[in-house]
Amino acid sequence: MPKLAAVTGWPLTYTRSPILHNYWCARYGIDGLYLRLPLAPEDFEPGIRALQALGFAGLNVTIPHKEAAFALVDRRTPPAQRAGSVNTLIFEADGTVTGDCTDGVGYIDSLKEAGVSLPRRALVLGAGGASRAVCAALLDAGCTLTLANRTPSRAEAIVSALEGGDVIAWEDWTGHLPDAELLVNTTSLGMKGQEGFDWGDCLTQAAPSLVVSDIVYMPLETPLLAAARARGLKAVDGLGMLIHQARPGFAAWFGPYPEADAILRARLVETLD
Repeated sequence: MPKLAAVTGWPLTYTRSPILHNYWCARYGIDGLYLRLPLAPEDFEPGIRALQALGFAGLNVTIPHKEAAFALVDRRTPPAQRAGSVNTLIFEADGTVTGDCTDGVGYIDSLKEAGVSLPRRALVLGAGGASRAVCAALLDAGCTLTLANRTPSRAEAIVSALEGGDVIAWEDWTGHLPDAELLVNTTSLGMKGQEGFDWGDCLTQAAPSLVVSDIVYMPLETPLLAAARARGLKAVDGLGMLIHQARPGFAAWFGPYPEADAILRARLVETLD
């Protein structure tokens, strides 16, 4: 019987996870299969228990189930505890479930892949689901953190939970660009259907050495990244984070710790048009 894993969310329209994991199964000669299995919120826990009983090795979990997954598991890795959410479920041989959050390590590894030495001063925009994981990873890597969000209380909750970082008003974030070495957009601004925000105007105060990253990968070249490149700034797209966050889960379910190679990236890029 092949090893089985899957991704679940609701809805599950844009996931590229099956491309990643099935590519790696083929590359490493593994008798494995990774599926796309949407679960409505009311079906999440019974669905997870059924998949565990069927012999699945584990699952990736995406919106809106990350907090439900955090509550469901028997144990959490330190990154999951720090992030306050779980995106990777590992079904253990003893019947228990381990929850991990790989978004933070995926983000850091995407910077390394892009040839970026981790900057000391990071400015993060947004306080949604992935923001806390990214902020935790940056803080744990030794960065100083400044966080801006349209709803300040959400940013303050992240800073309080992580016991690190400073919150600034959303309307003031551009004024902090001269001192920032890394700008991270974790908001939906720039996604398809969210165009119209003037990133070019926002970046006028950026230092020439600023690295600009966007965790969005649809579109691959977001308006923020286009504006950054137009100013001659280093820009890092969100596809690297997608690839690198998948690697720990694949290793837990299928065995090898997979490489993020150019062939896989090219296959993913072809699906984003």
